[in-house]
This record gives sequence, structure tokens and C-alpha cells, in this order.
Amino acid sequence: MRRGATPTRRRHDAGTTSAPRRRDGGRLGAVTTPGEVERTLRAELRGEVDFGAAARALVTMDASNYRRVPLGVVAPRDADDVTAALRVCAEAGVPVVPRGGGTSIAGQATGVGVVLDLTRHMNALLSVDRAARTAVVQPGLVLDRLREAVRPYGLTFGPDPSTHSRCTLGGMIGNNACGAHSVAWGTTADNVTELAVTTYAGAAHRIGTGWDGAPRGLRELVGAHLGLLRTGMPPRFSRRISGYGGLDALLPERGVRLAEAFCGSEGTLGVVTEAVVRLVELPPTPALAVLGYADESAAADAAAGLLPYRPLTVEGMAEDLVGGATGGEGRAAGLPRGRAWLFVEMPDEGGARAVVRGADALDALVVTDPARQRALWRIREDAAGTATRAPDGRMAWPGWEDCAVPPARLGAYLRDFRALLASHGLRGTPYGHFGEGCVHVRIDFDLASAAGVARYRTFSEELADLVVAHGGSLSGEHGDGQARAELLPKMYGEDVIRLFGAYKDVWDPAGGMNPGMLVRPARLDENLRFAVLPATPFAAEVARCVGVAKCRTGETGGPGVMCPSYRATGEEQHSTRGRARLLHEMLAGEVVTGGWRSPEVAEALDLCLGCKGCRSDCPVGVDMASYKSEFLHHHWAGRIRPLAHYTLGGLPGWLRLIARLRAAGAVNTAARLLPVPVPGLARERSLPELAKRPFTRGLAGRPAAAGAAAPGRAVPAGGGSAAGGRAAGAAVVLWPDTFTEYLAPEVGHAALRVLRAAGLDVSVPRTRGRVCCGLTYLSTGRLDRARKVLRRTLDTVGEVPGPVTVLEPSCAAALRTDLPALLPDDPRAARLAAAVRTVAETLEEYAPDWRPPRLDRAVVGQTHCHQHAVLGDAADRRLRERAGLVGEPAGGCCGLAGNFGFEPGHHEVSVACAEEQLLPSLRAAPPDALVQADGFSCRTQIAQLGGVRARHLVELLAEGLADDTRP
Repeated sequence: MRRGATPTRRRHDAGTTSAPRRRDGGRLGAVTTPGEVERTLRAELRGEVDFGAAARALVTMDASNYRRVPLGVVAPRDADDVTAALRVCAEAGVPVVPRGGGTSIAGQATGVGVVLDLTRHMNALLSVDRAARTAVVQPGLVLDRLREAVRPYGLTFGPDPSTHSRCTLGGMIGNNACGAHSVAWGTTADNVTELAVTTYAGAAHRIGTGWDGAPRGLRELVGAHLGLLRTGMPPRFSRRISGYGGLDALLPERGVRLAEAFCGSEGTLGVVTEAVVRLVELPPTPALAVLGYADESAAADAAAGLLPYRPLTVEGMAEDLVGGATGGEGRAAGLPRGRAWLFVEMPDEGGARAVVRGADALDALVVTDPARQRALWRIREDAAGTATRAPDGRMAWPGWEDCAVPPARLGAYLRDFRALLASHGLRGTPYGHFGEGCVHVRIDFDLASAAGVARYRTFSEELADLVVAHGGSLSGEHGDGQARAELLPKMYGEDVIRLFGAYKDVWDPAGGMNPGMLVRPARLDENLRFAVLPATPFAAEVARCVGVAKCRTGETGGPGVMCPSYRATGEEQHSTRGRARLLHEMLAGEVVTGGWRSPEVAEALDLCLGCKGCRSDCPVGVDMASYKSEFLHHHWAGRIRPLAHYTLGGLPGWLRLIARLRAAGAVNTAARLLPVPVPGLARERSLPELAKRPFTRGLAGRPAAAGAAAPGRAVPAGGGSAAGGRAAGAAVVLWPDTFTEYLAPEVGHAALRVLRAAGLDVSVPRTRGRVCCGLTYLSTGRLDRARKVLRRTLDTVGEVPGPVTVLEPSCAAALRTDLPALLPDDPRAARLAAAVRTVAETLEEYAPDWRPPRLDRAVVGQTHCHQHAVLGDAADRRLRERAGLVGEPAGGCCGLAGNFGFEPGHHEVSVACAEEQLLPSLRAAPPDALVQADGFSCRTQIAQLGGVRARHLVELLAEGLADDTRP
């Protein structure tokens, strides 16, 4: 929700949103205008109230296939605010939807009334009772924050869905979330002892065990239906989550567990404002047994047989999820031999080895190293996004994400499920909690055409029949929402469904809480989010964001980059998901009505650093940097752009002009002495000093370059075989990127020395500054100009004779990915992109026997975002290791990000990004540590904020060559 947003009236005016229905079919209260509701809420609440277009657009979707447009968003500060909001909405007849992290996959976190954002303020861990092993939490608390707080006590919260880094306790209660460890520690309902609940009209209830706090009429309702609750419900198993599946917890023989029965109600009964949850003891040295099987069915059949070992987890996945295994003999991602695997976590190594001995597996391994365990678990946790991409690149979608069957039936069910997929011409990749019979799958439904939606409905009805035939539950942990609630009569029968309706009516007689979910539901093929999008390639790209929300994680440390601006501001609109949602609504044109001129989208994208971290870190590969370029291209078409787009965006041209005029010295002097900032640049920034002699001009006077002055010709660099008399090695081209050419020629000269030392025959294109990757034009959305620059580059360099070594990571990334994307019909673009190498890749591939100098020093610094996201740094890591450089550059983003940090209004966020990982790592470094940063922006940020000089890896190696005394 955008702070300080100005309320705006959009297409949803009075009468477009129905008041919730009472149990008798009537409506509660008069429907007032959104403006009246907003004004009343502002007067009654201390928290934020925002009915503006951006706030509404950010919550039209969750992580499902569905979209519903709310009237507005409220961020209550406390339980009193929740009470006031519910009372105001009830009086106005406006529905209410409580929302946590927005990672629900069945549509239950979307709504047409007022959305309560419980994450902004009601996110505290109120207390921990170590002796009683309980914690008191607010609903907006992220699960990982709870787990981090109690870990020092050797405790944890048992349920742990794969979205643990961003899902909230309130959302887990609403969906009765489970996760990988529920085989040992149960569902969320099993781990909640008390709940504070506020109902639609504002009444407060405190419920736990027994009838205290129950709404009026609930005890009588249960008493009148004891027989139905005892014999009419489907057989209970651990993952019977669908509907109000916990309603039989109110039976007297089960202790009348009101809080347990409330879990899984998906926001349809009331709003949880506080919860008392159980904690469990965290095994100090868990071990992971990874079992390989011939196929998925074999793994599924084996899972139930492992339960007597009392595992903490039994997770299953097949090769079509992780890839790489072939013929039953290959290994994928460090997994044992097989085509399917079970991950069986045990409390200790002895238990894991006992599982291996007792399992009839094709192959197995036991992993005790925590880092290796985390790497393997990451495969499983990213599956919600990984499974969204079919092998041929098509997208697959939720909808049947988590149905479950009794574990003993899992193998047979999966065989029938695969056959049903094939009969409809659909594909999906099952994986999940095999020890509890719960299967996750994303399926390549066509949800954009009428025929595809019709197939979705038919398949859903048949799959529901199949699940019920195997004694299963339509939902195994994430709720039914809109995706499956319509089909609940197949599972429960009409009598139980009527009881469900009566149960809701006792809690919510006006029907104002999250209407359309669980009882009296919307149809499963209504409100699909794809229906509002135009049939364009850009719309298809934007729609690939399924809302997994890994971009919202609060995790710090590690190599990940996404999403630096969200980490700095904590605002949804600055997350990758938030920006994708705004673009989605811009294309839909209902809430965000400005089209490509939308100020809401422009505001959200303004703080996108273009780091491309989402390209690699987002499980579905959202590339917000490219989306931003496309938006800016249209947004400023035919208009005068911001001055920074001409100054910073046109940097290569300005630098080339200054070099031609030999005016670098004068420009440097002016930058130091002039009291006014450069127009279009941030006042807080000083300009980097320009090189007095460009990189390639320094080569022009060398003997090796004599007689090779024609533009575009690649000439031997000084000291190569032509001048030095040594045998020529592999021929490589050293690319004179703009940053190396005009700002850091010392990096280019160091690269020449290192590449020559490795025996390579190095040439540098003599282009007189006419080659450019187009990066600055891309980042400012000047796509036509970028295409023109790239065509000129291809014309200038012609056909490259071999690998092209690019020193600046951002330029290498642009040449490797953006060049062929912008010029798809020019075969030269693809050839040049395929030739691009980093220095480390060049040395590893073309001089594999070369031994770099031993530096034997600690190293800190920054891995460039584009290298992390596009190029990869595995070769760099190996080269640093061979050179004796100990330590790792910081993850995250340096925060300068090319032109971003120099643009007005970005300095505060730029510094905040650097303070997340980079600057703390510099302060904690040993005094004699080397500082490495291959990106010019990273080096500039380190110099300006850290006060130290960072160097490119080739500079460190070149300096080491002079001191290398090895024979």
C-alpha cells in the first residue's frame, strides 16, 4: 500500500459492489459510495486507509489464477482498528477480506470489498514462554521471524510451508498450512491453542478448548448434528483440510477444540487479531536421507512404508522437476541415482542411516552438512515457481496445487492422475509431501481462451472425482478458495455442505467475511486473472508472475539479490510482485486507467534498480528490468524525457565526445570546482573522474597496433605474439566497453597483461568508441535508440573471430541477453551474444592449464547484480580459489546500479541497499583484505560510501603477476 496516497475515485463506484447477504438471502445495510466508506474509515482508524488505484491494484490478486478488485485497503494498527474497520464495513454492507503475505494459491486472499492488510503494523511477536513452549503472535508476523526468535531456545514452529520466508501466521491459520514437517509436527490447527477473533460486526471472541468464547448458537448447532459429524464426514487423515474440515473437532469426545475448528476457515468467519501457538523442540543435528527410485510411482509407493521410522519429513519429487537425470543413471543437482527421489529428514544421522538400510531404494545418500542440506531443500522450496515452467517454456498454473490422499493410496493415485492429465492433453509436474499423500502440481492449462477455460472446468470436475475415489481431500494444506470450493459437495455430500453453511452463518450471519469462499462459492472458472489482459507478448510476460512472493522475503545474507528496493522500503509496490501486479492492472485498464502513461506504475518502477536479480532469483524468472525498459519506452514516447535520461542515459555518447575533444581534464576540473550539481544528477553524488586517455587510444601508439588503424579491425594488443615473439595461443577479442574505455582503462590494461600471461592471443577492436552494448539506453527505456546503437555496433565490429571477453559485467550481460532480444532478426546478434565471455570464463575455457598467481589474501567486495543474474559467477569463484583469494564478495546489490544511484530522488534507497550487505562486509573485513568489485558502479559505490578503492579481479591478478616467483 502506498503511503500518503491521495484517494481517487475510479470505475468502482456505488452500486458496483454488492452488499454481503444475510442467511435469509437479504442484504445488510445500504450500499454507500466508496468515498463515504473511505472517509468514515479514516475518521475511525489510526492505521492507513487507501482507496487509491495503486493500493487497490496491488491486492487484486494473490498467488492464484484469480483476480477480484477491492474498494480499498486498510492497514489496521491494532485490534481496536480491526474492530472499528469491521464495524464500519458491516454498517455499510461492504465485504471484508483479511490478507497476510498474499501467497494463497486458491484466490481466498482477494476480494471485492475492503482488504485488511495485517502485515504492515500487526506483525509482532508479543511473547515467548520457553517453559510452556508457546508464543503469542499477531497475525501479520512472518513465520521466519517467529522461527528466528525462538531458535536460540532450541524451539521452532512445526508447520513450515515453502513460503516460510514471507507467509504470515494469520495466513497459515486461515489456510491451515502444513509444510514439509507436518508428518512429525502436524498442521497449523494442531499447533494453535488460543485465538482472538473479531467478527464482521466487531464482536470479540477468545476461543481455545471448550465452549467459552463461542458465538451464540454454535453449541446448539453442533449438538443438533452430532450424528452427521461422527459418521457423515469423510474418513479423517492428516491432510483432510478442505472446507471446514476441522468441524468435527467440536465433538465432545474430541474436547470441543474451538480454535482448531476455526483454522482453515480462509477468512470467512472472522479476523484473527492474536494467536497463542505451540512450539516444538528443534532437533540439534538433523540428517537428511535422500533416496533415489526408478520412477515417481516407486517413490510414492515407498513413502508410506517409511513412516514407522518416525521421520520429520518425507518429501517427494521426480526428474521432471529437477531435471538432469537420464536413463536412471544420471545425477541431477547432487542427487543420488534415479528418476525420482524421497527426502527423508531424521532427527539425527543414525536415524537417517537406518532409513537408508531399511528402504528399498535404487540409490541413497545421507547428508549431514547443514549447507548442503539447505542447497537440497532449496530445490524443493523453489518448486512452486520452478514447476510453473514446462520444459518447452510454456507456463503452468496453480488450481490443483495441493490435493491429498491417504499415503498408502499415493502411488495408485499418481498413476491415475498422470493418466487423467494425458487424456486431456495436459502436463504437470507432481511433487510434494509424499509421506502424507499431499501432491503439489502446476498444470499447463490454457486459461486465456474460452476453449481452454472449458477444459479447465472439465478437468477439475474429473480430478475432484478421482481424488474422492481415492479417499482424499481436494485441498491438502492451502485451502479451497475459489479454485475448489464449488466442488466440495463431491467430497462431503449435500448434508455436510449445508452444515458448513450453517456454521458460517453462526459466526457471520451477515455474510460479510470473504464472501464467495468455501460456502455459497463463486464458480471455479469465474474471475480468472488472465481474462482482462490483451493478447500481447508483453502481457504474457507480465502474467508469468504468479505471486509466489519470494521477492518479499526479509532474508539477508547469501548471494541473492532480489528485490533490493523492497528490502529498503518494505513497500509492496517496490517488490517484483507488486510491480508486476501494477503492470497487470495497467494492461487491464480497470483500476489503473492511465495506460502506458500511468503515474502509479511510473512511481512503482522509479525505484526499480534494474538489477535483474528477479531474472535469476524469482522462481518463475520475472525480468522486471526488461519490463521497466518497455514501460519507459512507451511512457515517454513523443514527450520530453527527464533530464537524467539524456545525461546518464546518453553517457556513452557524451564520453565519446569528451574524448574526441580531449577535454577529460577540463571536465574533471569543472566537476571538482563548480558549486552547482550537474543538471539531471543527484546533488549527493560526485562524478567519477574521467580517464585522460581512453583505453584503446593507449594501444594505438604501441608497435603491435601499427598499420591497423581502420575502424572495426581487431588488432593485436601490445605484447602479443606479433610483438613479443611468443607462440600464439587461442585468439580472443577483448571488448572495449564504455566503462573500461573512458572511465577505467587501467582495468583493460590489466586484462591484457593477464590474458597474455595465460598464453592467449589477444586483440582489441579498433572502433574509435563506436561499439556499445546499449545498456544506458535500455535502462532509461530508449529502446529505439538502443537498437540503433546495437546495429551500429554490429556493423562496426563485423564478425568476431573467436570468444569476446567483456570486462564490465553489465555490458557482458546486455550483449549476451538484451542484444539478441532487441535484434532477433539479425543473425549477427545471436553470434556475438554466444561469443561473450567473462575473464574467468575465458581463462577457464581457453587457457585451462594456466596457473594464476597466488595472492593468498582475504577478499571482500561485491558481485555485480547482472553477473549474479545473467552471467553466473561459478568460473570466477574457481579462479579466486586457484589464486588463493579467501572469502566471498557480498551478495545483494551495491545500490548504485548504473544510472540509478545518480538520479535525483534515489540516493536514500541507494545507500540503504548498500547498507544491507556491502558496507557491513567492508567494515568487518580484515585490515589487509583485498576489495574486489568487477562492476564500475560497484567500485564507485564502494569508493563513495565505503571510502576504499575496489579493484577488478584482473587488476588483482595483474598485480600478483609481478610478485609471482614460481618456477
